[in-house]
Amino acid sequence: MRDLNRFKGCLLGGAVGDALGYPIEFFGEQEIYSEFGNPGVSRYKLNDGKALISDGTQMTLFTAIGLLYGQTRMMMQGGGTSFCEYIRLAYLDWLDTQAPEYSDERARISWLVNFPTFFQRRAPGRTCISALVSGGHGTLEKPVNCSKGCGGVMRVAPIGLYYCDSRWTLEQTDLIGAQAAAITHGHELGYIPAAALAHIIRILASSEKPDIHFAVLDMLKVIPNLFPYTENINVFLSLIKKAIHLSQKDMRDLDAIHALGEGWVGEETLAIAIYCALKYPKDFEKAVTVAVNHGGDSDSTGSVTGNILGAALGLDAIPAYYLNNLEFREIIEEVAEDLYHDCRITEYGHYKDPVWRSKYIYIDYAPQMREKEALR
Repeated sequence: MRDLNRFKGCLLGGAVGDALGYPIEFFGEQEIYSEFGNPGVSRYKLNDGKALISDGTQMTLFTAIGLLYGQTRMMMQGGGTSFCEYIRLAYLDWLDTQAPEYSDERARISWLVNFPTFFQRRAPGRTCISALVSGGHGTLEKPVNCSKGCGGVMRVAPIGLYYCDSRWTLEQTDLIGAQAAAITHGHELGYIPAAALAHIIRILASSEKPDIHFAVLDMLKVIPNLFPYTENINVFLSLIKKAIHLSQKDMRDLDAIHALGEGWVGEETLAIAIYCALKYPKDFEKAVTVAVNHGGDSDSTGSVTGNILGAALGLDAIPAYYLNNLEFREIIEEVAEDLYHDCRITEYGHYKDPVWRSKYIYIDYAPQMREKEALR
């Protein structure tokens, strides 16, 4: 069952958790309490009236663009390269937005680069930058490095959404998630959590009655079969099982998070997010605020928690005060709508969509065009 409310909820939920956690990403817990009181931040720290998103949401949007550009090429030409190759090209477009100077020498596939506001560095991960500067050619078979940082898992939610009711199997979707992470993160624990998150999001986005606990347990059954010979699969499984166990205990949330880690690496980010989502499966605000109020990688753990809760509960479960000042809210919603509707044009078909062509064929979609569309 494809539900636009949950597509929007997943991407906007991730952005909300990201924006809540971004200002305190490098704060210790006492710093958080000193500035925001105990138990910590629960409302945005605004910058010129906006709740700023980090590199996590930026790269999530470029992941979505890579998928949509690739599908459009397939629909228009009947073939093409792998979806992960298009995702890689989209990440190179993102890299251009992080550079001090912008060059027109390379052809781009992402209409987001037409928006000057995207050209802002938001504490990008050094692993992502260095891997992409070298071309971003990492694969599962030929790792580009040995990083297990959380930069791989934090950006793959669109993959689970996009394939939620497709002919692609769950296992194929999981592998695309892993491959997308492996572009920049070569350690097993850099890409296995990405496969796991793609699995969880797909289960939630395609279920008539989403159940986070069921989605996590289903992931635990499938992921070991996808990566049977990896050295660290049991490390990953043990940590996720620990998160499930802790979510069922009567204990302080911060103590549980401390037992899982700080979220700087992929398996810890996902474990913390799973703990928060299982502990508060019907309460978006409580889950994301718990996910960010710790001394670790607050924006990444908040973002993945928001992705999971948003996919399960939908946009309607996100309080309005988290949406009103969210940076790029309109663009995030627009990308969610594109993922939901997908490409409907073909090379010889009669269906017309000039906006889609502008976005995913000509790559000339610009801010003033969005304003015109809004007035139609």
